[in-house]
Amino acid sequence: MNVEQHVCLVCGFNLIGFHPDHCPFCGAASSHFITSEECSARYRVAGTPVNEKVTRLNSHPALGLEHAAYHIETDRGPCWVDCPSSFDSSVKRADAIFFTHHHFLGASNLYREHFAATVGIHHNDSVHEICRPFPFDVTFEENFLHNGLQAFHVGGHTPGFTFYIFEDVLFICDYVFLDGDGMKYNPFGPADQTVAGGGRIRDYLAGRQLSTVCGYNYVIGYDDWKRRFDAGPIFGGY
Repeated sequence: MNVEQHVCLVCGFNLIGFHPDHCPFCGAASSHFITSEECSARYRVAGTPVNEKVTRLNSHPALGLEHAAYHIETDRGPCWVDCPSSFDSSVKRADAIFFTHHHFLGASNLYREHFAATVGIHHNDSVHEICRPFPFDVTFEENFLHNGLQAFHVGGHTPGFTFYIFEDVLFICDYVFLDGDGMKYNPFGPADQTVAGGGRIRDYLAGRQLSTVCGYNYVIGYDDWKRRFDAGPIFGGY
């Protein structure tokens, strides 16, 4: 790696090419930053099987607020939904990395170079200021299909928020949080647009036969998740 890169231990955000006084994502002081090399030495990426084709990826030990990423073995090559914050050269490769949104871009620049992978995010999120140091090969604007992975843009939580479905698995990241036996919308976004995006999610899911939901910090059966979602998530709380 030829460019200065640091990782925030509070949220896991990668800071590429600059060392600000505070993390541009969570606001943590620079005393909480370590170099990417130090991060790779301290953390590995652990894989937890979801099913025969999907594996959950997390830094181990846990790295701040980092969201889970997911490795998917399609019939035409592996891809990821979202990306770990720590770079681990031993992790299973991906030909493509697709993001749900721009809040947790992880070490995607390093994995892109290591795997010669393409990185994609919705155009509306790619233009956010915190994305400037990150390279994207694809900035999509429409729903699409990639080797069996379906992408659905709903906006709401962020302008470009996109959820994914592969076979019978839904990848929803942090659009909603589990809360006891219920559910809450992610409060870090505009309330009216987030709730409206929830309606678009509901429309896209209508009539689908799914088995599993992969969230930012949970894997849950679809029927249980859908019951909570249909009951109407409230907005607020983390």
